[in-house]
Amino acid sequence: MNSRANQLKAFDRLLTIMDELREQCPWDKKQTMESLRHLTIEETYELGDAILDNDLEEVKNEVGDLLLHLVFYAKIGSETNAFDIADVCNSICEKLIHRHPHIYGDVKVKNEEEVKRNWEKLKLKEGRTSVLEGVPKSLPALVKASRIQDKVAGVGFDWEKPEQVWEKVEEELEEFKVEVAKNDAEAMEDEFGDVLFSLVNYARFKNINPENALERTNKKFSKRFQYLESKAKALNKDLKDMTLQEMDVFWEEAKKM
Repeated sequence: MNSRANQLKAFDRLLTIMDELREQCPWDKKQTMESLRHLTIEETYELGDAILDNDLEEVKNEVGDLLLHLVFYAKIGSETNAFDIADVCNSICEKLIHRHPHIYGDVKVKNEEEVKRNWEKLKLKEGRTSVLEGVPKSLPALVKASRIQDKVAGVGFDWEKPEQVWEKVEEELEEFKVEVAKNDAEAMEDEFGDVLFSLVNYARFKNINPENALERTNKKFSKRFQYLESKAKALNKDLKDMTLQEMDVFWEEAKKM
């Protein structure tokens, strides 16, 4: 691995290139924080894909793309004297030191859970009126549910055992079934949301990341379906003209693969 000196040299090189692009490239000169926002979100999802694929070469590339965006925001901030990259780095350093008194102070902790609880308490002392203020409104619903549950658990609002959470899952499933029987669309949606929320909570107790788990299933299903499509094409058949029994043969082949 590179030495600290080489790491700093590489970061300085990136800052220099960012300065040059901002001054000389027609596209880079036009960008604003608002115009970069959706691109940053896209880069974040691409990094997420690479992590799930365990493609470390691609993870490296996507981390680079995301780092460029962060440097870009700092460069734009410096042009109005709002902040620069040094301010960004110092700000996060101060926050980390403040929120890790068990490392940089005299606070004692027993385990990870105590660290998380202290983290949330410190954020409230910093001026937040709710532990949920740190959950972005624009997060996808599944990720948001997970973060909400993490946040409230950090201040002790939590179940004691996973068995209790599973009982809640079963309770919500029964309530959902009742509304399905009534065929009440609005009530079914409410109860289905409760089922998903309780499942996300159970996943947390089992140390399962629900977003990662669902995305792995998405990828698995897509690969199997594409195998089915390729087999149908090899037989000069259209999927919509095949029976479910015919398709199931290839689906089972895909599962074995």
